[in-house]
Amino acid sequence: MNSSFSELPLPPAQLENLEQIGYREMTPIQAASLPLTLAGQDLIAQAKTGSGKTASFALPLLCKLNPRDFGAQALVLCPTRELATQVATEIRRLARYQANIKVVTLCGGQSIGPQIGSLEHGGHIIVGTPGRIKDHLRKQTLDLSRVNTLVLDEADRMLEMGFAEDIGDIISTTPTSRQTLLFSATYPDDIRRLSHRYQSDDVQMIKVAPQAEDQQIEQLFYICQPAARREALLQIIAQHQPDRAVVFCNTKASVREVTQALSDAHDDALALHGDLDQRERDQVLVQFKHNSVRLLVATDVAARGLDIDDLPAVINYDLPRETEQYVHRIGRTGRAGKSGLALSLFTDKERYRLDAIGQYLDREVEFEAVETLRPTAASLPPPTFVTLAIAGGRKNKVRPGDILGALTREGGIEGNAVGKIDVLEHVAYVAIERSQSKLALKQLSNGKIKGRKFKVRKLSLNRNRDQRG
Repeated sequence: MNSSFSELPLPPAQLENLEQIGYREMTPIQAASLPLTLAGQDLIAQAKTGSGKTASFALPLLCKLNPRDFGAQALVLCPTRELATQVATEIRRLARYQANIKVVTLCGGQSIGPQIGSLEHGGHIIVGTPGRIKDHLRKQTLDLSRVNTLVLDEADRMLEMGFAEDIGDIISTTPTSRQTLLFSATYPDDIRRLSHRYQSDDVQMIKVAPQAEDQQIEQLFYICQPAARREALLQIIAQHQPDRAVVFCNTKASVREVTQALSDAHDDALALHGDLDQRERDQVLVQFKHNSVRLLVATDVAARGLDIDDLPAVINYDLPRETEQYVHRIGRTGRAGKSGLALSLFTDKERYRLDAIGQYLDREVEFEAVETLRPTAASLPPPTFVTLAIAGGRKNKVRPGDILGALTREGGIEGNAVGKIDVLEHVAYVAIERSQSKLALKQLSNGKIKGRKFKVRKLSLNRNRDQRG
């Protein structure tokens, strides 16, 4: 299968842009899907987050755009605000070869007023969540009658979240002549029904099997007694001392219990599950990305779309019910040529899941009893950074450089003590080395950013309550 973008019927300016932004070779999902999507075919593609699927639908929809028509010509539906933001950002990068292409993001958790104002000036590509798109259709602030490309990204997750009716209502407002591209990590019966209902009869299906790269990911399995599972988790964490890890549980109740157990054992941990509101979710994710917390405890649904660079370890507190989900989970570590660690707990009643994983990976899976680990009471060291939240964001014209300047030039903080800086719509987050965090909090609280004073607070690990500065 061809892996060069130059073999595709793309404009020369786009090929040059792809080279400039680092798209050297097609990923397996791109190589399998782009010849079909660029030819106008409807597509159902089974592929996970991180596989390069955004380009698989962004490149063909960009080729069809009429830049002089500011009506919505493409619609991308995503399950969460984080994924919609990631997708919109990537589409903007891929659209650089054309002038004045407007991508509008419409998601819940944000004020609808500014979105309405943005839509009044038109938008070529709409990226959003089903609930908020439905809100705009109800208010008649969004017209989808000229959409020629519809994308359902992470369709299985949208159905899991109960968006089936909203999706149907939204699709009913688009032309039947559209191209419909459906991407899903799994392919259950409800996805088949969705495809049958909204895609053409000659829809093409492709599946790119997720690969667990053995040479990059060390996979270790530990059998434990059901009543001792939490203690076993503490033991394997103490034994392996991961710098950061995502701990996967099968239920929201387990997420809460495990997070509490870790916190009781003095291992900083935050929970990520479906009951969090958008602000809480943003704060959990930013602290984990900033290395301000070492352990993130999550369900599969909550973690879908979560893309963490350089994640050292994944821990399966529960083995997933679906074998493919195991490969999706551990594929979050060991990326970009780096080594990763996957630790899994299971009980004797779950041996069948372990056997299924071995069959899927086509190798014999070895395991050991957690009791064979040498006893240790060591907890993880404190996280390297502390995250500060600043009550000003893009709407206040705050940029990362402004925050860095306020800390280093005016605040006297060493530049290497400042970690990641994330500027959102109305809030900004900055990671500060723990030893410098009190000074940084004081300087930002008493000083100014771009000549203005903003409230600053330290994000707390205690249920994410803010600690005022």
